[in-house]
Amino acid sequence: MQSDRRKIRVLVVDDSAVMRKLIKNLLERDEDIEVVATAIDGDFALSKIESIKPDVVTLDVDMPRMDGLTTLRHIVAKHHIPVVMLSVLTSLGAMLTMQALELGAFDFVCKPKVSTQVGDMAEELISRVKGAARSRAVSLIAAENGAGHVPAPGRRKRRPKSHVRDSKKLIAIGASSGGPHALRYLLPRIPADVDAPILIVQHMMESFTPTFVRWLDEICDMEVREAKDGDLAIPGKILVAPGGYHMTVNKTSVGAQVVLESGDPVSGHKPSVDVLFQSVAKEYGLLGIGLIMTGMGSDGAQGIGEIRNAGGHTLAQDRESCSVYGMPRVAIEKGFIDTVLPLKDMPEYLISVVGQQSV
Repeated sequence: MQSDRRKIRVLVVDDSAVMRKLIKNLLERDEDIEVVATAIDGDFALSKIESIKPDVVTLDVDMPRMDGLTTLRHIVAKHHIPVVMLSVLTSLGAMLTMQALELGAFDFVCKPKVSTQVGDMAEELISRVKGAARSRAVSLIAAENGAGHVPAPGRRKRRPKSHVRDSKKLIAIGASSGGPHALRYLLPRIPADVDAPILIVQHMMESFTPTFVRWLDEICDMEVREAKDGDLAIPGKILVAPGGYHMTVNKTSVGAQVVLESGDPVSGHKPSVDVLFQSVAKEYGLLGIGLIMTGMGSDGAQGIGEIRNAGGHTLAQDRESCSVYGMPRVAIEKGFIDTVLPLKDMPEYLISVVGQQSV
């Protein structure tokens, strides 16, 4: 049955005629989306935006004449339309994509290397476009931070590394769509002397995780690293699960030891937030702190419920500050969340929870 709702009007920008047609066909599989125009490059895109006023733009990163980043700057500055970047699976593509997120792009989708595999990204592309159409959160974060650049309050030089020390508590964070923006807001506002390590699962392709980690590390007090099997998660350190591996934790006398596992996706993802949260519930019990942030789907809801059942503290990002209110919504509706907060209040709250005495 055809929906009575107004369709999401999309402008597709790509220098390849084949890709423009394929992306249009993929998006229009969904009855709520209509591709109202396509453009061969940034110049054509900007002229069409003036006349058709789309709800969302999908934008290729690498184009001749006016490239994707230059086009994005104009769209963000003048039109305030959410943009989903399309990037290739290369280290250069990852670097350009992180720059695009800094400039204010809503999110990104990785294009396959050959056009015959484009259909594989249909579900992800449709969900990103729908999320972009509903979202104001990214523009609000960018506005607060100044064109997407996130300053770390009071920070210009990381403190010297201290000796390995155990921590009683551990913070585990899960995010998906909109997560890079939200984490880039949250993490610089947590000081390096907070007495708990942080483990993060962000749904992301394997080739993009190292660039994403460097993108966070350059602005944080805490050291941010891509997790390796056997790493110790200690205060002053943030470990991010590498794409393609589940991350779990074993509590040891000198800290939380990270275990990386391959295997099948869980809750539709690898890494899975559920896998991390379930491990934290088992190993840390009432000393575990779980935070579920913006993202589509339900990954993490079951796991954060286990943290709560084990006596740990559970926190979710609120609807208004989420780019995509999926994962937090499911966890909240299941009754698994102790506290719901806007993104701007999370840093101070996490610091206070870590400092509280456990009973």
